[in-house]
Amino acid sequence: MTTKADFITTEFPKLNFYTSQILKVHGAHHPELGTVRELFVDIATKIDADPEADLTAELGQLAVVTDNYTVPADGCEAYQATYELLADFQQIA
Repeated sequence: MTTKADFITTEFPKLNFYTSQILKVHGAHHPELGTVRELFVDIATKIDADPEADLTAELGQLAVVTDNYTVPADGCEAYQATYELLADFQQIA
């Protein structure tokens, strides 16, 4: 099983890219992606300041905003990958 630290090191750069990209591509039809991006940035900022920061509130909001990481029918592969990575992180964190 991947540790939280390993996940942050290997997957957060991807999530940083993906959350930005899917917002650009799908944001007009899925305004919740703006909130997803903001929450990811908040999480990354908190982890930079304290790797053991309590992320319960942010992860809970992500689950609500994404309808438990449900990809809409018009979501692309990057959309799917983003939600899978976010869901994986929630399980680890």
